Amino acid sequence: MADLKGIYEAWTSISLVLRILFALIAGVTLALIFPGSLYVYLVGDAFVWALKAVAPFLVFFLVVAAISNSSYNVGDRFKTVVTLYLVSTIIAATLATVICYMWPSTVTFVTPLDSSDIDDAYKLVESLVAKLICNPVDAFAETNFLGILTWAIIIGLFMKAYASETTKTVSKDISNILAMVISFVIQFAPFGIFGLIYNAVSNSGLDIFIEYGHLILLLVISMLIVMFVTNPILAFLTNRRNPYPLLMKCLKGSAITAFFTRSSAANIPINLKLCKELELDKDFYSVSIPLGATINMNGAAITITVMTLAAAYTLGIGIPLYIAIALCIVAALSACGAAGVTGGSLMLLPLSCSLLGISGDIASELIAVGLIIGVIQDSLETALNSSADVFFTATADIRERDLAGKSSIDE
Repeated sequence: MADLKGIYEAWTSISLVLRILFALIAGVTLALIFPGSLYVYLVGDAFVWALKAVAPFLVFFLVVAAISNSSYNVGDRFKTVVTLYLVSTIIAATLATVICYMWPSTVTFVTPLDSSDIDDAYKLVESLVAKLICNPVDAFAETNFLGILTWAIIIGLFMKAYASETTKTVSKDISNILAMVISFVIQFAPFGIFGLIYNAVSNSGLDIFIEYGHLILLLVISMLIVMFVTNPILAFLTNRRNPYPLLMKCLKGSAITAFFTRSSAANIPINLKLCKELELDKDFYSVSIPLGATINMNGAAITITVMTLAAAYTLGIGIPLYIAIALCIVAALSACGAAGVTGGSLMLLPLSCSLLGISGDIASELIAVGLIIGVIQDSLETALNSSADVFFTATADIRERDLAGKSSIDE
């Protein structure tokens, strides 16, 4: 057992980015030299199965814990920052949807595509309603993420109203433990990616990297627009002053470290230190920064939207406007429940995919694709999410100071 522990610690001590890059190179090389091995395919399939097994429970307990442990007793400053967090996340998801409509992307899946998964508009709505009111046991058995979300919200609301603090703490502990389990599974992502990229290159050749490049470009463009355009516009509308000096301070002090740590949770101490340097109200930012690491997920909303629509375009699913709007809402809400760890937003892709009738197998493969491009996508996503936590916290603090007739930090 000690030897296994030592091997695992040695494995995890190597940067996940380096391990994934090595797995990509090894998978492509082997596919070009010796394509078509079913045993190599199995390595990728096993990783997808592991993700599919854990994701439903993670989604359920994340939502239950978030609702049952939430607090609605907030002052005007907290109302401002929470509003900025949520509105910016919805805008990010909507922007990503518009960009995907203008320049649709596709992905290559290993799982055979079943034409029965492709529904018309009415069938999509009918399927949506049926999944929302599904029996909770069936929801878990069938990995029906919409049903899981429905019951998680209902149970979370009743737990908030009637459960003891001990029960609420237990739900939060389970949520944290499952997030750790996901992190454990992701440590073995290089093996899964090795098998998946081997399979993809064996079947589709090197052209698959053009497809990944298109997907990355959509994600990067969407995130940069949110970072430098829509978020500053929200700050300007809140305070009626130039938001860019403050934005650049936040990018310099928070985004750079978040880009490399790839974890909003890990970047919380950095953000708290930056808030202190900006001379914000400690009682305020000590709550708003951890809260932002949980619900301010602009980049995650973009990732969920772009990846889900890419799967839909690949399957040939037509998406009416009202379904696209519903996807934006689901993406924004899903992003608010994303774990603040590496690859956290990818774990919620099955939830948004289920809205479009996309199977759990395909959604799990989509997670693996996300891990392949995560060297760029997840780094930039975390930089956007974490720096926006400080940016909107400072924006809300400035507004409060202006209303009180005090000088603001950007003056």
